[in-house]
Amino acid sequence: MVYHVQYRASNYDYVDAYTLDKLLANKSIQRFYRPSEERWVNVLSDPIRGIGGEYVGPDRRQGRKAPQERRASTVDQTIRSK
Repeated sequence: MVYHVQYRASNYDYVDAYTLDKLLANKSIQRFYRPSEERWVNVLSDPIRGIGGEYVGPDRRQGRKAPQERRASTVDQTIRSK
């Protein structure tokens, strides 16, 4: 997708999504046009990609554990326990 951007020096350009990410990270643009909302997004006051808070809830991935393998003592076979 191509985005219309306004640089800090007030000149305009069209850039791809990758370049938009770089410009946002470098704080090189003042605003860009978001086609899905049909409006200009001010990078200083509006929510933009990559800007979010830290997740403060429980880490759900930590609860998952890989199944453990053990060897049966009487049979030469691997048993997978849950």
